[in-house]
Amino acid sequence: MQTRKSDENQRPLAVVIMAAGKGTRMKDPSKAKVMYEVLGKPMIHYVVDLAMMLNASRVISIVGYQRDAVIQYLQKSHPNVEIAVQAEQLGTGHAIIQTKTTLENFDGDVAILSGDVPLLTVGSMHRLIEHHFKTEASATILTAEFQDPTGYGRIMRNEDGSVKKIVEHKDATDEERFVKEINSGIYIFNRQKLFDALQHITPQNAQNEYYLTDVFGHFWAQRWKVSALKINQLEEIMGVNTVQQLEEVKQVLLTRKQN
Repeated sequence: MQTRKSDENQRPLAVVIMAAGKGTRMKDPSKAKVMYEVLGKPMIHYVVDLAMMLNASRVISIVGYQRDAVIQYLQKSHPNVEIAVQAEQLGTGHAIIQTKTTLENFDGDVAILSGDVPLLTVGSMHRLIEHHFKTEASATILTAEFQDPTGYGRIMRNEDGSVKKIVEHKDATDEERFVKEINSGIYIFNRQKLFDALQHITPQNAQNEYYLTDVFGHFWAQRWKVSALKINQLEEIMGVNTVQQLEEVKQVLLTRKQN
């Protein structure tokens, strides 16, 4: 696998793809969510293609539910992809912890993508990576502005544009709910700081899960800079949770093919 072109700003990049989920609302328990097809290819195919276009040094897919089918597919479609197993689905933070051993000696940055977000483009990811380096951040979040951000975590920024906190909708004050900038769940982290922070998260929440977003509390406590880049093409961060959303993704891809 090709390593990214390096200059004085850039470090090696690993891409981690979260692909362990069940897809409860997709109505087919025999299938991992990322294996639902769009235009003849599973969703995860598009996400791994994106990782390859970034010339990442390492690409790791975290598998869990119905993992044998996902592994079998990836071994044929993208044989260079490494596999990490999340045997129990205990949250997004717990998923990333499963890559700790794999990335132990990796000295660089880690981009985290979702296997059910197949519309993200290489151009947007290049801009996110560039922003991460330019702002000298320890972590960078891809964000978007929604007219109706109900249910999403809101991005609160400092005067210099860096992120000071992420407030979940249910915890937000009336003033904070006026903020329309939301967290997309796409990130780049300094590898060492990410795994340092993961040691400090706990499942003290209603779901008893380890949330990846909880690492930011440690980042801010250590005064590590968190940046954010806002994306304008909202469809790029659309996740697929229902059959209807799968159809919407298909329509976007068809339109892209025609243009």
